[in-house]
Amino acid sequence: MTLAFRNVGHRYGDLQVLSGVSLEARAGEILCLLGPSGSGKTTLLRLAAGLEVLQEGSIDLGGAVLAMPGRALPPEKRPFGMVFQDNALFPHLTVAENIAFGLSRRPKEEQARIVAQRLAAVGLSGFEPRYPHTLSGGQQQRVALARALAPEPAAMLLDEPFASVDVTRRRSLREEARRTLKSAGVITLVVTHDPVEALEIADRIAVMEGGRIAQCATPEELYANPASALVASLFGEAQRFPATVSSGRAVTAYGSVPAADFHEGAAVEVIVRPEAVTLGAPNGAENTFLVNDLRFLGHDWLVLLSAAASPALEPLRARVTDPGALKIGAAASLDFDPQGTFVFAAKP
Repeated sequence: MTLAFRNVGHRYGDLQVLSGVSLEARAGEILCLLGPSGSGKTTLLRLAAGLEVLQEGSIDLGGAVLAMPGRALPPEKRPFGMVFQDNALFPHLTVAENIAFGLSRRPKEEQARIVAQRLAAVGLSGFEPRYPHTLSGGQQQRVALARALAPEPAAMLLDEPFASVDVTRRRSLREEARRTLKSAGVITLVVTHDPVEALEIADRIAVMEGGRIAQCATPEELYANPASALVASLFGEAQRFPATVSSGRAVTAYGSVPAADFHEGAAVEVIVRPEAVTLGAPNGAENTFLVNDLRFLGHDWLVLLSAAASPALEPLRARVTDPGALKIGAAASLDFDPQGTFVFAAKP
């Protein structure tokens, strides 16, 4: 079974927010919609849920049409579980009553069994009599996930589900959510603006840019072979620098990288990941930069470098496991690893 978007388009007044979006989320898969604000990811989720009227294209689940222009299954008839940023638990109901809310047609004994199963799956066994206001933000979000999964939906739709959770709890909550969703075996569509979150929870990631799918692939493929400057810059703390192609290389204020696919004089963007920067002893004025800052980050060090010829340019970030003789104010040479640098045509 798949949840399929076919050539979906949508606009708010004169603003086109989605254009020709085609995407399939597969059974048992967690698919993340990742992109900056305004890229269309939440609108796509709302169209799937039936909270927006579809204007162009179609959406189907397992081949059955959910929506197309002039025809739509109402939201309450769609077999989806939904979890949003604010989790929206009923404050006057206990945890057990919240989870059982969508099970009213089932016998009480079955309701109690499902509630216990779902709470165990999210690590909250014994929380049945508690009320939402007695729970932490992370616990509330896990109850919301258990409630959405209780009726055994065909698909789960999650919109920025961990954004309101304390950052110290967010990673473990994502891991728990992934285990629970994979165990349930449902189609899962997650909206996020956080690349780290997408990498940690997704089987595949659809990067959205300007209302279109820039690239949809596994985290490994997106990281190693990005299809656009946006995709490349989303992962690995990458930086973007303007450059001009000269003699087959893209020349930036911090050095050059191969750019054989671009014509002489082309304006391009170079995307550099910190781990792709190799530092060494000064070896000449043209390849010497100053260390602005040096920070210990636990498993490695962050080094910030400036170019004397372009003092206003954003400092270049490098990651090193051993700073050696590097000190703030010292000079260093640098080189780029081609596997962590990417060149794309500059946007007009």
